This record gives sequence, structure tokens and C-alpha cells, in this order.
Amino acid sequence: MGSHVGKRAVVLGGSVTGMFAVSPLAEAYDEVVIVDRDELIGVREPRRGSPQARHINGLLARGARAMEDLFPEITAQMVAAGCPLTDLAGTVRWYFNGKPLRQTRAGLTNVAARRPVMELHLRERLEAMDNVRFMERHDITGLLTTPDSTQVLGVKLRRQEKDSIEEHLEADLVVDASGRGSRSPLWLEQMGYGRVAEEGTKMGLGYATRHYRLRFDPFGKDHSIICVASPQSPRGAIFTKTDSGTVELTTYGILGDHPPIDPEGFNSFVKSLAAPEIYEAIIDAEPLNDPVLFRFPTTMRRRFELLPRLPEGLIIMGDAVCTPNPVFAQAQTLSALQALALRDQLRAGMAPDPKKFAAAVGRIIDPAWEMTEGINLSYPGVEGRRTPMLLMMHRYMRALQAAATRDASLTEVFMRTASLVDPPTALMRPSVIWKVLRDAQQHATKTA
Repeated sequence: MGSHVGKRAVVLGGSVTGMFAVSPLAEAYDEVVIVDRDELIGVREPRRGSPQARHINGLLARGARAMEDLFPEITAQMVAAGCPLTDLAGTVRWYFNGKPLRQTRAGLTNVAARRPVMELHLRERLEAMDNVRFMERHDITGLLTTPDSTQVLGVKLRRQEKDSIEEHLEADLVVDASGRGSRSPLWLEQMGYGRVAEEGTKMGLGYATRHYRLRFDPFGKDHSIICVASPQSPRGAIFTKTDSGTVELTTYGILGDHPPIDPEGFNSFVKSLAAPEIYEAIIDAEPLNDPVLFRFPTTMRRRFELLPRLPEGLIIMGDAVCTPNPVFAQAQTLSALQALALRDQLRAGMAPDPKKFAAAVGRIIDPAWEMTEGINLSYPGVEGRRTPMLLMMHRYMRALQAAATRDASLTEVFMRTASLVDPPTALMRPSVIWKVLRDAQQHATKTA
């Protein structure tokens, strides 16, 4: 268990990131208050403040392990409630460059649930904690600070009611988990801390989601069918079993090639994918709703760790710091790892140091960000600098993916990296490189 650190911590945002953060905070503070503009308690459907909740929810294997560490036995609870388990290398049918990878059980398990269902399970765990309180339907209007702005003392907020007045909620620590729309960059600049550097890549990504009840099963022993977009075919899809006996389909395209949301156009888009069984399954299925589109113009990373100083009493995490390409499903896993980093600092018996925490968040993000930003630049139409090293890596990754269609051990290595269990450097181990080069040579000889 953690050490006592303070009286009250306030979390801005009842998102998955915010709830991950509450777990370590509840060990260290007498009271933890979650403030959100939406109604939260008992909500089982997508919230207005969480537009991506209507789409595929992804928690990678390392994130699933971190969630279990933060909330022991939650995986078993979700499975008992009807959420299926999957193995990323063994029960997912991956298509890369139009060809399926060889499968192997690799222990890369996670629980598959729609985001509202995951939020509900996390929220119920927090509701059971005596020192956790929810403040629903409140707008955050600013921070409370000392006159010299060197310390944050709480937050200013207002109820979403007619004629409501601004309230002040004092806190020893404020955790900004309010997502990409976070106002921390603006607040910090107004407080004299300078402008937060931002970086990202214009992807022009758009994805549409629809839910179904199937009349026949295209999965067999598999849990999901995932067709990954490539420079040659920049369209992809994630087709997966989820809770309540339904299936969820999110299909996507980049650089403005977005799926139509009229049913006929949506089906036609799906028919163009490299995995024909997805179209064959949905064309005969019972749709449960109409397609919903979400546009994701750019990836984004805010470099809070590069600011010369930060005020005491404020830390920032989750999508407020980094929103990577959602196709890679990294965001929730990165948030869970950040929550574990927060727990490590709190268990030392002191309030988290904002600069040290920002640096720790940066180190967590670095390998995942560098890997996926490099993959984003494999698309010729995406703007960005392509070094000779990056171009060589693109060629190597194509060779590795081709070899993984014939060698399941390479699928495991690749998926361990994609799941953030192993670092990207694992793909460059001598034994892996040798297998990739051997496969390329053998395949070239067969096709010569």
C-alpha cells in the first residue's frame, strides 16, 4: 500500500485515464474527487464528452497487465460479465499487405470490451472506495494558484445549471486527465511558464463504426479479424467480438479517404478491404445501429517535459499529453503505464514532482511515439522528414511482415512489440534479423 501524502487530490476528467490515475491517488490522499462535465454514475452508453467511445476500444497486452495491477481481479470480473479474452498473436487474424500472418499463442492477452463497458467496470471499482467522490456535470473554468503562480491550489468549476455560480475546490494535487482538449497548455502560458511545444503528423484519418449480430460465424477459433492499412492499400478495419454477444466493426482510411456513413457506401468501402470475410459476414448480418464517423486529422504530442519549470501541485497525463494514431490502440496502455509511474512516486511518501513526473511520462511515450510516427511516414502522401535510416526501417518492416506470414515466431516478436510488452529494439535482435533475411532469400529463390 502507499504512504499518506495529502488531504485531497482532484482529477480533471472521468475518462479511462482519469480512473487509472485514481487507483494510486486513493492510496495516498484522504479524498480523491473526479470532476467531469458528463453524467457518469451508472452510465452504460457512450458519453457526449467521449466521442471515441462509439468506436473500437483498444487496450494492448501491456496495458491489460497494468490495468490488472491497478485494479486486481478486474479482468476476471469483466470476463464473468461477458467480455471475451483474446490473444493478440493467437486469436487475432492479422492481414498485413493483404496477407494473413501465421498465428501463435503468445500470452498477449487482453479483455475485449466496448469503451462504455470498460468505463463502467472501472467506475464501479472506484465507487466502492470510501474516499473517492464524483462531481458530475461540472465545467472546469480554471486553476486556483498562489499569487506568484508557483503552486496550484485547486480548481475553479461551475455546475451545469442555470444561474450557477463559480465554485472553488481546493486540492493538494490536481491531475489533468481531460484529454486532447486540455486547457493546461493555455493555463501554463497565462501563468508565465511559456508555450508548450507540440509535434505531430497530419494523417487525415477517418474511421466509421457499426455494430452487428451475425447470422454466421466468420471467426472460427479467432476473436478478431484485423486488416491493416498499407501504402499500397490505405484502408483498414478492425472486426471483433465484444461484450453482449455483439460484434463491432471499425473501418478506416487515411489522407481523406474516409468510409461513407450511408449503409450502402459503408458496405462498399468494407468490400474493398483485403480481408473478404469481413464483408461476407456483415452483408448477411443484422445491423444494430447506423455507421458513425470520427475524424482524426493529426497525431499530437505536447512536450511538457521540455518546459524549464512547472508549478507545484499540477500533473498532466493521458491524451492531454499525447494522442498517437488511434489505429495502433496505444493511448489507454500509455495511460495505464503513466498511472503506475504515478504510483511509484506516491509510494515514496511524497507528492509527485511535476517536472520529474513529466519526464517519466515522456520516457513512457518515447518508444511508442517514435515507432508509430515512423510507420505513419511510410505513406507517401503523409508530410514529414524521411531519413535514410527511416527508409531502411520501412523496408525491413515490410520484409519482417512478409516473413511473419510464414513464420509464427516472427508474428510473436512483432506483436510483443506492437503490444508495448517489448521495446522496438526487440525487432532488431540478431536472431530476428537472421530469420527475416533468411526468409527473404528463400522466398526470392522460390519466386525467381
